[in-house]
Amino acid sequence: MAEIEDLSFADRSFMKLYPYRRSPWKEMARLEKPLSGSRGALVTTAALHLPGQEPFDEGIRGGDWSYREIPGTADAASLCSSHRSRSFDRSGLERDPNLALPLDRLREMAAKGTVGPPNHRHFSFMGSITAPGRLLKETAPEVARKLKEDGADWVLLTPV
Repeated sequence: MAEIEDLSFADRSFMKLYPYRRSPWKEMARLEKPLSGSRGALVTTAALHLPGQEPFDEGIRGGDWSYREIPGTADAASLCSSHRSRSFDRSGLERDPNLALPLDRLREMAAKGTVGPPNHRHFSFMGSITAPGRLLKETAPEVARKLKEDGADWVLLTPV
Protein backbone atom coordinates (compact mmCIF):
# COMPACT_ATOMS: atom_id res chain seq x y z
CA MET A 1 0.00 0.00 0.00
CA ALA A 2 1.31 3.43 -0.88
CA GLU A 3 2.26 5.89 1.82
CA ILE A 4 1.88 9.65 1.49
CA GLU A 5 5.68 9.91 1.35
CA ASP A 6 5.59 7.88 -1.89
CA LEU A 7 3.71 10.69 -3.65
CA SER A 8 5.28 13.58 -5.49
CA PHE A 9 5.74 16.85 -3.60
CA ALA A 10 2.81 18.38 -5.53
CA ASP A 11 0.48 15.48 -4.71
CA ARG A 12 1.56 15.37 -1.05
CA SER A 13 0.93 19.10 -0.75
CA PHE A 14 -2.47 18.76 -2.38
CA MET A 15 -3.47 15.89 -0.06
CA LYS A 16 -2.36 17.77 3.05
CA LEU A 17 -3.97 21.09 2.12
CA TYR A 18 -7.20 19.92 0.44
CA PRO A 19 -10.32 21.10 2.35
CA TYR A 20 -12.01 17.69 2.64
CA ARG A 21 -15.77 17.83 3.15
CA ARG A 22 -17.25 16.19 6.18
CA SER A 23 -20.54 14.43 5.95
CA PRO A 24 -22.64 13.35 8.92
CA TRP A 25 -22.81 9.60 9.34
CA LYS A 26 -26.18 8.10 8.56
CA GLU A 27 -27.25 4.65 9.59
CA MET A 28 -27.18 2.28 6.66
CA ALA A 29 -30.19 0.31 5.55
CA ARG A 30 -30.41 -3.21 6.90
CA LEU A 31 -30.80 -6.20 4.61
CA GLU A 32 -34.25 -7.63 5.36
CA LYS A 33 -33.81 -11.02 3.69
CA PRO A 34 -31.07 -13.61 3.30
CA LEU A 35 -28.17 -12.66 1.05
CA SER A 36 -28.83 -15.80 -0.98
CA GLY A 37 -32.24 -14.40 -1.92
CA SER A 38 -31.18 -10.79 -2.42
CA ARG A 39 -30.46 -8.96 -5.66
CA GLY A 40 -27.10 -7.19 -5.64
CA ALA A 41 -25.47 -4.47 -7.69
CA LEU A 42 -21.95 -3.12 -8.03
CA VAL A 43 -20.87 0.52 -7.95
CA THR A 44 -17.26 1.56 -8.49
CA THR A 45 -15.31 4.80 -8.59
CA ALA A 46 -12.65 3.38 -10.93
CA ALA A 47 -14.00 5.30 -13.97
CA LEU A 48 -14.66 2.05 -15.82
CA HIS A 49 -16.55 2.09 -19.08
CA LEU A 50 -17.18 -0.20 -22.01
CA PRO A 51 -15.28 0.37 -25.27
CA GLY A 52 -18.41 1.79 -26.96
CA GLN A 53 -19.15 4.22 -24.14
CA GLU A 54 -17.73 7.71 -23.86
CA PRO A 55 -14.71 7.74 -21.52
CA PHE A 56 -14.90 9.87 -18.41
CA ASP A 57 -13.65 13.39 -19.10
CA GLU A 58 -10.30 13.73 -17.34
CA GLY A 59 -10.18 17.40 -18.27
CA ILE A 60 -13.16 18.59 -16.22
CA ARG A 61 -11.82 20.76 -13.45
CA GLY A 62 -12.93 19.26 -10.16
CA GLY A 63 -13.76 15.90 -11.76
CA ASP A 64 -16.33 14.32 -14.04
CA TRP A 65 -19.49 13.79 -11.97
CA SER A 66 -21.22 11.63 -14.61
CA TYR A 67 -21.61 7.86 -14.48
CA ARG A 68 -21.68 4.92 -16.86
CA GLU A 69 -24.16 2.07 -16.78
CA ILE A 70 -22.47 -1.29 -17.10
CA PRO A 71 -24.88 -4.02 -18.24
CA GLY A 72 -24.97 -7.11 -16.06
CA THR A 73 -24.02 -9.16 -19.12
CA ALA A 74 -20.87 -7.12 -19.83
CA ASP A 75 -17.57 -8.91 -20.27
CA ALA A 76 -15.47 -7.64 -17.36
CA ALA A 77 -12.27 -8.10 -19.36
CA SER A 78 -13.49 -5.57 -21.93
CA LEU A 79 -13.83 -2.72 -19.43
CA CYS A 80 -11.54 0.30 -19.81
CA SER A 81 -10.59 2.90 -17.21
CA SER A 82 -10.33 6.64 -17.77
CA HIS A 83 -9.57 7.61 -14.18
CA ARG A 84 -8.00 11.06 -13.78
CA SER A 85 -5.88 10.60 -10.68
CA ARG A 86 -2.11 10.71 -11.23
CA SER A 87 -1.72 8.88 -7.92
CA PHE A 88 -3.77 5.87 -8.99
CA ASP A 89 -1.79 2.87 -10.25
CA ARG A 90 -3.99 1.37 -12.96
CA SER A 91 -1.76 -1.61 -13.79
CA GLY A 92 -3.68 -4.19 -11.72
CA LEU A 93 -7.01 -2.87 -12.93
CA GLU A 94 -5.85 -3.06 -16.54
CA ARG A 95 -4.96 -6.73 -16.03
CA ASP A 96 -8.23 -7.55 -14.26
CA PRO A 97 -11.11 -5.04 -14.08
CA ASN A 98 -12.77 -7.40 -11.56
CA LEU A 99 -10.53 -5.75 -8.96
CA ALA A 100 -12.79 -2.69 -9.08
CA LEU A 101 -16.01 -4.08 -10.57
CA PRO A 102 -16.15 -7.77 -9.63
CA LEU A 103 -18.73 -8.84 -12.19
CA ASP A 104 -17.25 -12.30 -12.65
CA ARG A 105 -17.04 -12.91 -8.90
CA LEU A 106 -20.65 -11.75 -8.44
CA ARG A 107 -21.81 -14.14 -11.17
CA GLU A 108 -19.84 -17.00 -9.58
CA MET A 109 -21.38 -16.29 -6.17
CA ALA A 110 -24.87 -16.15 -7.70
CA ALA A 111 -24.27 -19.46 -9.51
CA LYS A 112 -23.30 -21.08 -6.18
CA GLY A 113 -26.37 -19.60 -4.48
CA THR A 114 -24.30 -17.50 -2.07
CA VAL A 115 -26.08 -14.37 -3.31
CA GLY A 116 -29.25 -13.91 -5.27
CA PRO A 117 -29.37 -12.83 -8.89
CA PRO A 118 -27.14 -9.91 -9.89
CA ASN A 119 -28.85 -6.72 -10.94
CA HIS A 120 -29.24 -6.24 -14.69
CA ARG A 121 -26.96 -3.17 -14.55
CA HIS A 122 -24.15 -1.79 -12.46
CA PHE A 123 -22.63 1.69 -12.25
CA SER A 124 -19.26 3.32 -12.57
CA PHE A 125 -18.22 6.79 -11.46
CA MET A 126 -14.90 8.58 -11.61
CA GLY A 127 -13.14 8.81 -8.28
CA SER A 128 -10.89 11.64 -7.17
CA ILE A 129 -13.62 14.25 -7.63
CA THR A 130 -12.43 17.35 -5.83
CA ALA A 131 -15.61 19.34 -6.54
CA PRO A 132 -18.40 16.83 -5.72
CA GLY A 133 -21.39 19.22 -5.66
CA ARG A 134 -23.11 17.95 -8.81
CA LEU A 135 -22.24 14.35 -7.95
CA LEU A 136 -23.92 14.70 -4.55
CA LYS A 137 -26.94 16.64 -5.83
CA GLU A 138 -27.55 15.06 -9.24
CA THR A 139 -25.85 11.88 -10.39
CA ALA A 140 -25.48 9.89 -7.15
CA PRO A 141 -29.19 10.33 -6.24
CA GLU A 142 -30.12 9.44 -9.84
CA VAL A 143 -28.18 6.17 -9.61
CA ALA A 144 -29.68 5.45 -6.19
CA ARG A 145 -33.17 5.91 -7.68
CA LYS A 146 -32.33 3.57 -10.57
CA LEU A 147 -31.06 0.90 -8.20
CA LYS A 148 -34.20 1.21 -6.09
CA GLU A 149 -36.39 0.94 -9.21
CA ASP A 150 -34.42 -2.15 -10.24
CA GLY A 151 -35.19 -3.78 -6.91
CA ALA A 152 -31.56 -4.03 -5.81
CA ASP A 153 -31.43 -5.13 -2.19
CA TRP A 154 -27.75 -4.37 -1.64
CA VAL A 155 -24.85 -2.61 -3.32
CA LEU A 156 -21.15 -3.35 -3.12
CA LEU A 157 -19.25 -0.08 -3.42
CA THR A 158 -15.67 -0.42 -4.57
CA PRO A 159 -14.02 2.96 -4.06
CA VAL A 160 -10.74 3.61 -5.84
